[in-house]
Amino acid sequence: MKKVQFTETVLRDASQSLVATRLAYDQFEPILKTIDRAGYYSVECWGGATFDVCLRFLNEDPWERLRKIKAAMPNTKLQMLLRGQNILGYKHYSDDIVRRFVRASVRNGIDIIRIFDALNDTNNLKVAVEETVKSGAIASGAISYTTSPVHTLEKYVQIVKELKEMGVSTVCIKDMAGIMSPKSAYDLVSAIKDAVDLPVVVHTHCTTGLAFMTCLKAVEAGADVIDTAISPLSGGTSQPATETLNYTLREMGYDTGLDADALLEMANFFKPIRADFLAKGILNPISMATDTQCLTYQIPGGMLSNLLSQLKMMNALDKFDQALLETPKVRADMGYPPLVTPTSQIIGTQAVQNVLAGERYKNVGAELKAYCRGEYGRTPAPIDPEIRAKILAGEKPIEGRYADSLPTDVFEKAAAQLGDTARCEEDVLSYISFPQVAEKFFAERAAREEKRARYSIEKLED
Repeated sequence: MKKVQFTETVLRDASQSLVATRLAYDQFEPILKTIDRAGYYSVECWGGATFDVCLRFLNEDPWERLRKIKAAMPNTKLQMLLRGQNILGYKHYSDDIVRRFVRASVRNGIDIIRIFDALNDTNNLKVAVEETVKSGAIASGAISYTTSPVHTLEKYVQIVKELKEMGVSTVCIKDMAGIMSPKSAYDLVSAIKDAVDLPVVVHTHCTTGLAFMTCLKAVEAGADVIDTAISPLSGGTSQPATETLNYTLREMGYDTGLDADALLEMANFFKPIRADFLAKGILNPISMATDTQCLTYQIPGGMLSNLLSQLKMMNALDKFDQALLETPKVRADMGYPPLVTPTSQIIGTQAVQNVLAGERYKNVGAELKAYCRGEYGRTPAPIDPEIRAKILAGEKPIEGRYADSLPTDVFEKAAAQLGDTARCEEDVLSYISFPQVAEKFFAERAAREEKRARYSIEKLED
């Protein structure tokens, strides 16, 4: 019997896509043991936006959250998403910080690190892949899927071959906008399978309505693992439903290894959680809908909502259609970057600026300047030379790999600055990733502990 395995995304990408990662540990803790016996290939539970949101909004230490998930799920591989040289932030870090972060992630419970770069620049993946392998975890090299005149099957296969040379154990096709059609998935999986002898993972979103068909054709072409979300938090900008694809693939003769009773228990558990998010307005019904505009403009759901919110803040919602039309033009000018964090924000913001100013590239943000300088890596195609010259205004682009120019004493300086506030290496890494957010979290953590200590003393005195 042919085998296909599943990665469950409910604890990370599904909740990030639908409810802005506001799923707190205490909300899902009671179902972890059930997820652990469901038979998944892996459970994606960390990385992406979870780190930032834990510190900023949920008042949780992300490292402690990971350790608790690991303790509750000893039989399932835990997976995280890492933005290559950007780690979990929006800028490049030195190799030393990337290596420390990877080691700490594995030490605290991560088994699989899916590593991607917004530009598919393999120079930005090398260090993270190397350190993941060295730490004894599975390195899954991801290609950020997009379509453009330069994103051909041959180009993707070339990237995959480079990833294999680096030492990845699996290859992931990461379709963040849900624009990969069933035919494209079949052709790409087939081409990768012909080129390298590595398991292929397929990750997509339901944004455009293609995902179920795309996953089926990918499996038919030989995909080994598909990313899905338990049904209450599936669909829309999330992944396709685990139970539906499990049912379909089993009927087609595939061995999925999943326990249908455990899946039912999980679905029943998350239904009231979804209802609560809906009632509180955290889950926007629009996020659950199908939006085919993405097929035309290639704008992921999160980027679309960012465009709307930027225009709303500037009382310019009437310019939305113009901003939509401008976005693919800016993307072409900038060498066709895949639209994923952080390039989606950079391109979207510039499209809005161009429309509001009534003149293209009259106002340019710091991030786009950094992009044109080469701080984000090699672009898939050359940036339009005239536009680049206008943006840089005489400044010379960076030659070579940007990370090589970064200071190597960042960790030591951060540790010295924090002093006794940092209790471990993980605290320092949290601070380096999100300085102000982490400082606020550390202060609140200390205040909570002091309050608990006072309460304990009062109880003893009573």
